[in-house]
Amino acid sequence: MAAIAFELPEEIAAVREGIAAFIRAEVAPRHEKNHALLTDPHRLYARDGRYVPEAVALMREVRMASASAGYYTMCTPTALGGGGLGLLAYFVAWEQIYRQCGMQHWLGAHVLSHWAFGPSVVLREVTPQARETILADMMAGRTSMCFGLSEPGAGSDAAMIRTRAVPDGNGWRLHGRKIWTTNSPQADWVIVFAVTDPERARSKTGGISAFLVSTRAEGFRLESVIRMFGHAGGNEGELVFDGVRVEPDQLVGQLHEGFRIGLLGVSLGRVYNTARAVGLGRWALQKALDYAAQREAFGHRIADYQGVTFPLAESAMELHASHLMGLNVAQLLDRGERAIKELSMTKTYAVEVGLRAVDRAMQTHGAMGLTNEMHLTHAWHDLRAVNIADGTNEILRRTIAQRLLAGDVEL
Repeated sequence: MAAIAFELPEEIAAVREGIAAFIRAEVAPRHEKNHALLTDPHRLYARDGRYVPEAVALMREVRMASASAGYYTMCTPTALGGGGLGLLAYFVAWEQIYRQCGMQHWLGAHVLSHWAFGPSVVLREVTPQARETILADMMAGRTSMCFGLSEPGAGSDAAMIRTRAVPDGNGWRLHGRKIWTTNSPQADWVIVFAVTDPERARSKTGGISAFLVSTRAEGFRLESVIRMFGHAGGNEGELVFDGVRVEPDQLVGQLHEGFRIGLLGVSLGRVYNTARAVGLGRWALQKALDYAAQREAFGHRIADYQGVTFPLAESAMELHASHLMGLNVAQLLDRGERAIKELSMTKTYAVEVGLRAVDRAMQTHGAMGLTNEMHLTHAWHDLRAVNIADGTNEILRRTIAQRLLAGDVEL
């Protein structure tokens, strides 16, 4: 029985079913075949913290298989050769991926082009030369990218970036550092945001430009892989640009107007993280319900105890609300609305309730909920991180309050 009255457009419903079938055919079997590699952190990561080449190859395989099947770039703008399906399809697809894969089949995260790892609206304004020399391989899933916005002194306040692009002949030289750059340890390209007009940047009237840079370029280096939660490796990197040469055809968008591309990426990240939280929350809740229905204690199924089931009911209510909020904000954005308040509310609420749902599922399972084989702790780590990523919950609450005080009070 459907819990949501809103009917998905036929095309999007069909795509969701197709992605579910693709996961069963291409993602799950790879995890079964490579179980030891993909579940043992001592095999998954090299000593420097990067994924081992075998794991990177599996990610590429999934991307390329998905590109061949028509899913990988289905939400990439048609101007770039993608399907142009929009943000409602983007939200629905990511929610399906995370609800179906959970964290035990984490290669599923490479089925759809992530806004920061592959072709998306962020790259809509690449030059014709870059479209031929860079984008073709990225659209096919052969290569990937990362998003170089955050810096050691510029996290939530991204306008404080210090990386500079200094004019050099008909191009530029990049000097600076980036941090928390997801996918950078294995990315082939990085979109770098750098100051090109210091005066305009200081007054926050522009002055920041975006460039596509090869991670093999002279002067670029991955200084370190950032490990979190005690993990043996990680997917975040700290990057250094030491006089990296940038040619005119590597400029993305207009000179001095790149910050809006950065903000567009962050907004896409908020839609993505909402879907991720709803999907993982629903996955965890289902695991908890299944366990509660069969586990016995003191002569009864633990599902008979309100102390167990009431928290799960609470999560069901919260996840239902966040699911509806995600569907709503995606449609607002597809209509061309800015939806600043609505997107801020949606991302904040979804990542908080998703984290609570995983935590409650862990509690339902007792000690088993803390084991690696349940993958609930992996989901908890994921969702704990996205309570900070793409705008902390506190920053987003500040945005919501500002919009309300400015008269945007429609709820």
